[in-house]
Amino acid sequence: MQQDILTETEQSPLQGVGSFKGSGSQALLNGLISEGVTTIFGYPGGAIMPIYDALYDYADRLEHILVRHEQGGIHAAQGFARSSGRVGVVFATSGPGATNLVTGLADAQIDSTPLVCITGQVFAHLLGTDAFQETDVINITTPVTKWNYQVTDAKEIPEVLAKAFYIAKSGRPGPVLVDITKNAQIQLEEFPPYQKCTHIRSYRPKPKVRQEFIEEAAKLINAAEKPFVLFGQGIVLGKAEEEFKTFLGKSGIPAAWTILGESAIPTAHPLNVGMLGMHGNYGPNVLTNECDVLIAIGMRFDDRVTGRLDKYARQAKIIHLDIDPAEIDKNVKADVGVWGDCKETLPLLTQLLDKKTHEDWLAKFRDYNQQEIDQVITPELYPTGDEMTMGEVLRNINEITGGDAIIVTDVGQHQMVACRYAKFNQTRSNITSGGLGTMGFGLPAAIGAKYGAPDRTVIAIIGDGGFQMTPQELGTIMQFGAEVKIIILNNRFLGMVRQWQQLFNDKRYSFVNITSPDFVALAKAYHIDAQLVEQREQLRSALETMISHKGSYLLEIMVGRENNVFPMVPQGMSVSEIRLK
Repeated sequence: MQQDILTETEQSPLQGVGSFKGSGSQALLNGLISEGVTTIFGYPGGAIMPIYDALYDYADRLEHILVRHEQGGIHAAQGFARSSGRVGVVFATSGPGATNLVTGLADAQIDSTPLVCITGQVFAHLLGTDAFQETDVINITTPVTKWNYQVTDAKEIPEVLAKAFYIAKSGRPGPVLVDITKNAQIQLEEFPPYQKCTHIRSYRPKPKVRQEFIEEAAKLINAAEKPFVLFGQGIVLGKAEEEFKTFLGKSGIPAAWTILGESAIPTAHPLNVGMLGMHGNYGPNVLTNECDVLIAIGMRFDDRVTGRLDKYARQAKIIHLDIDPAEIDKNVKADVGVWGDCKETLPLLTQLLDKKTHEDWLAKFRDYNQQEIDQVITPELYPTGDEMTMGEVLRNINEITGGDAIIVTDVGQHQMVACRYAKFNQTRSNITSGGLGTMGFGLPAAIGAKYGAPDRTVIAIIGDGGFQMTPQELGTIMQFGAEVKIIILNNRFLGMVRQWQQLFNDKRYSFVNITSPDFVALAKAYHIDAQLVEQREQLRSALETMISHKGSYLLEIMVGRENNVFPMVPQGMSVSEIRLK
């Protein structure tokens, strides 16, 4: 997206807040209300102070959550967007406030999370002078936003904001940043009624669906003997869960998920064969290189899914359905590329399919799954040694919650274990940092997820390393009372790096030993109830106490120091070379 699209817009007649005379800051807040925004995460500062001054009078219509760091604010907005399906909103000031958003912007960009980020900026006449807390936020954030724009005149604010929301949530979603100079925030104008944006002439969020490619894909699927579906977050973003279930029900094709696609269909769905990728399930990885037709839906063939590309599914015909044409043929060459929103393309494809079952082919997945159960899953979920495992913690969570909780993870071994073993009954239940792998994501994202889905139980599962990157957000919980259940799986290592050093660097454990504070005492300092679990006999009752507790709760669980996550596809290897131990 380029800034020059601002001049090429067509607005719908949809009316928001009526015309009024006021400041640019008021125009911004009225626009947010017109867009249906109810919750904002943010942190004030000098360059955005006029917006915060105006916000004082909007407290009955806009709930502002004061985070403890701007990175926490944007991760919270991501969690809100992922659990609710709505656009997340974050405020930050200029300079360091804006640059502290960059990690979250990059995370949201690669994981297709819709955000609108509002940053304050110095007065327009000071731009380029190295004024106090001035940074060139537009050029800094261009590579990690779907669109950004700097407002220097208050008259632009309503139109730019409408465009920001439309771009953020349409097509393949993503983060948008609007930088507003201080003079534009205080400038008084007569503003017309707010109009939502529904079309931009130079921007095509949904490519035209080509019926001939649908027909080619159907022909390949109907002729296949060993078809295999890989599905990603595109199913969730397109709100196409029911369409996908109908597709699977008619085609009878086994389906495996990327970590962002997890929970698009229930874990217990009879055609759900598990997780793809480096720490995915045995059968889906091995059988990728045995299928005859590979159907990728709403996923981007990330390197953690494909392993070595020159040995990836070379025997298969590839069908790739995606809303973003840039993803088709980017990493894996498709025999048939189906552009379009999967909510539209899946029904068109399904109606052309023959009703089938693939029992012999599904039996192969079950055979591999049994090998994995015997060698990996049972020892992880039902350990016989003295040390607790991360897997048995997840097994107990599943049993207590019945698969109805939202699980938010940070990044590391605990993330892979949670994704492998968590059970889900409904969509938008697995929230994690996928493409960027951002440590520190888990705690603030869980806070945002609770605001996005207030009626659901939200459990944050975090490692002892990742927790120490954003622990200050306990202050946000303390002040605003977000009911988040926090589990720290403490192995006293930066576990994923240690695993690689053990397996590939002869146990040369270079700077992965990490010393932690007393997490229970830290939580209690923020008036959050907490408990330490060191023995297996304590585990079940402690988890039940945490889940049933009214309010937030932190549980620190001491797990084995050198437990590893398997299966594993070693870097540089084919997915069929996955190791069980």
